[in-house]
Amino acid sequence: MPWSETTPMDQKTQFIADYLRQSLSMSELCDLYGISRKTGYKLVERYLKHGPCGLEERSRRPSSSPNHTPEHIVEAIVALRQRHPSWGAKKLLPILERRHRNWDLPGRSTVCDILSRQGLVPKKRNRRHIGHPGKPSAQILGPNDCWSADFKGQFKTGDGLYCYPLTVTDGFSRYLLGCQGLSSTRCAESKPVFTRLFKEHGLPRRIRTDNGVPFATNTLARLSQLSAWWVRLGVLPELIEPGKPQQNGRHERMHRTLKAETTRPPANSCRGQQRKFDHFQHEFNFERPHEALDMQTPASLYEPSSRQMPNKIPPLEYPDRFEVRYVSANGGIRWNKGWVNVSITCVGEYVGLEEIDDGIWNVYFGALKLGRLLERQRRIEDAFGRLKRHNV
Repeated sequence: MPWSETTPMDQKTQFIADYLRQSLSMSELCDLYGISRKTGYKLVERYLKHGPCGLEERSRRPSSSPNHTPEHIVEAIVALRQRHPSWGAKKLLPILERRHRNWDLPGRSTVCDILSRQGLVPKKRNRRHIGHPGKPSAQILGPNDCWSADFKGQFKTGDGLYCYPLTVTDGFSRYLLGCQGLSSTRCAESKPVFTRLFKEHGLPRRIRTDNGVPFATNTLARLSQLSAWWVRLGVLPELIEPGKPQQNGRHERMHRTLKAETTRPPANSCRGQQRKFDHFQHEFNFERPHEALDMQTPASLYEPSSRQMPNKIPPLEYPDRFEVRYVSANGGIRWNKGWVNVSITCVGEYVGLEEIDDGIWNVYFGALKLGRLLERQRRIEDAFGRLKRHNV
């Protein structure tokens, strides 16, 4: 049997009913309900004057205010704003002061409130806050456990064209897997470089990058087209925290040497610059002793991965306990007769949902956790949205 709940309105109604029975005096009745006699007489007066509606809560807003802006000033502010929709209170007030020198005009914040109440201030779009997985914590215990990828800062070659060096290293052996000069940081140019490296050296377990293009975007788990392709190949993307390049310090230290030996001065053309990169890569891997490796070369410690790149990417698979949903062209999935936005980068793929508690689901894209779906909160938001539409 469920517990019975009483509201303040129920208690007020019961108070009036007990008063009408005349079984208790007003003092005894007020002591029974824990209110003052003043409140008791006020409730009785409202009931006798307005009936049951008089027992409802009334607004405590004052009927008048000495600081209220006069109506003719409000109308002048609204009219001037409608004539100049892009002007704010800072520009409207000086004009009104010149036109009406005898008016006692309100302050800037009050004018802003007036414009907002009149619906003349466009509402800012609420952008979804994208979290970050935090500092990388996985250990690097052998070759191909973790690769590092980054773009060395762009620079101009002698012909006036920009060069964007894409560098990829093995985190365990410091082996420089690739150093390719590209014309931009687009995924269309970066993907062929990784395809060549995967076919030549095999697949790593993880690839550590920063949060820039094309490695990450402002979506769930900061997934991009390039990192989504990695996940489908069985390679997990790993992101350092924003503004903390020391979390990828081995790669950044290599960049320092690369910049000193290949870009000062730069070559006369991108093709000549690539020859300098290739020479540096061979020297760095096979000739230059590395202090962190006890003066050994990176090539003496690196071994290709046993995981070969497949000719055809297999579909994503999930455990039987997962709920699997298809991501449609709008970047969302069907969930309880409604749409849940996931990510535009997952269009055409399947995501898996694992229930970890009542109404709480972890959402996965392959082995990568995208986020968490709170089913109860979504029901509340949907109900609130329907209520707003009904009121409108």
